[in-house]
This record gives sequence, C-alpha cells and structure tokens, in this order.
Amino acid sequence: MSAKVMLVDDHPVVRTGLRAVIESHESVIVVGEASTGEEAIELAREVLPDVVLCDLRLGEGIDGITTTAALRALPRPPAVLILTTFDRDAEVLGAIEAGAAGYLLKDVPPETIIRAIEVATRGEVYMPPELASRVMRGLRSPLPKLTDRELEVLRHLEQGKSNRDIAKALFVSEATVKSHLVHIFTKLDVDSRARAIRVAHDTGLL
Repeated sequence: MSAKVMLVDDHPVVRTGLRAVIESHESVIVVGEASTGEEAIELAREVLPDVVLCDLRLGEGIDGITTTAALRALPRPPAVLILTTFDRDAEVLGAIEAGAAGYLLKDVPPETIIRAIEVATRGEVYMPPELASRVMRGLRSPLPKLTDRELEVLRHLEQGKSNRDIAKALFVSEATVKSHLVHIFTKLDVDSRARAIRVAHDTGLL
C-alpha cells in the first residue's frame, strides 16, 4: 500500500517538482498540497496523510515549526518531514522539538526524499548524519534562551546602533540597555558586540 504524502510549500514550482519526484515511485502518492501552514492543518484533517513534507518558511502566517506542532497534535497525526534550505541549529532543533520525524535540505537527491518518507511512514526518524550530530550536540548543550526584550536589543545591536540610540528606540534608559547587554553577553558567553551578533546568527537567534 502506497504511503500518502501531503506537500506544504509556498512556492508552486517547488510543489510541482516534489510531486513529480514522489509520483515517479510506486511506494508513495501525493494526496494534497498546501501553500500555508493554516491551509495544511485544515487539509490534513480531510486527506489524512501518512507523511507531510513541509517547508520551514511559509511566507505570511505560521511557520513550518508551528505547523509541525499543530499537525502532530491532530487526532490522527501524520509524520512531518521538514524540507527546506535553512539548516541553522536553532531551526533544526526547533523542528525536532515540535515533533518532526526528519529534517532535509532541498538539495538532497530525490532518492533521499523517498527514503525519508518511507522511514517516517514506519514511525522512525530520518536525519542526515551531519545534521544528526549537530542535533545531539544541541541537545547536550541547549541553545541560550533570550527574553523578547534582549532579542530586541540584539536586533538593534546588529544594526550598529549605540547604547544611546537603542535606549531612544526602546524608550528606556542607557543604564537599562547596558543591563540587557550584560545579560546577553553572559547568556551567549561572549565579550563583545561583534561576537554576540555572530553567535546569534550561528545559533539562529537572529
């Protein structure tokens, strides 16, 4: 019996390409397509896919990680494979924590996608070795958690703003900005603005 697959991607050309890849194999069949996370959740209730191939970025609306969590919470939850161009640690870990059965990059060979679908259909997790090792490292050393305000300060920092400029933008005192920076530097284990921005990019915080 063929595995039923649903495609979730905001680019029609990508969905067309994936459909062509999948329908060239007898073991899988496409039962639906969605361009947004919200649409995917509703469609999954109707077509009851075994596996959902979902992009990480879905334009406006909820993203792939939120969509994954919602799909896994359905009465008959499908396995969800993230298929994307983004491989930052925060995104990979976020997808796995949301219940994804695998994480693939869009440049993988078609055979890898089919194999991942078959693995996910069996209730197992498919993860390329290089990503698997990063996930294990991330689980052993969880990513730093910044507050919303600290992330806001970090984004202003990325724009090259001074403490005074950040204080004006956030309607707080410079002393408050300095306090936030101390917390940010401590959490990211850095000692400079440049290093804080780099680590934030490397870990997917920015």
